Amino acid sequence: MKTQLKKGALDMCVLAVLARGDSYAYELASTLSLAMEVGEGTIYPLMRRLQAEAWVSTYTVESASGPPRKYYSLTGIGRRRLLEMRAEWRSFVDEVQGVLGQ
Repeated sequence: MKTQLKKGALDMCVLAVLARGDSYAYELASTLSLAMEVGEGTIYPLMRRLQAEAWVSTYTVESASGPPRKYYSLTGIGRRRLLEMRAEWRSFVDEVQGVLGQ
């Protein structure tokens, strides 16, 4: 069950991290892993999908310690979607808490 809940919230979490600043996939995975179990194998396909949805855009930055890094940036569409997701999440949590009696 926890896996299904996490899958549903992961898009929102990634967009929320990117709302704080641009990031590359490994850095995103590292940031998210501080709060939840998420691996690089999950992040890369997710980032491709978010890019296809036009919620994020990419650009490349040269790296002194290896190959160039692909950075992800939240688009205007992505910012609007994040706001919608946050509202949906709050409503969902309120509903669940109502059922649980808290």
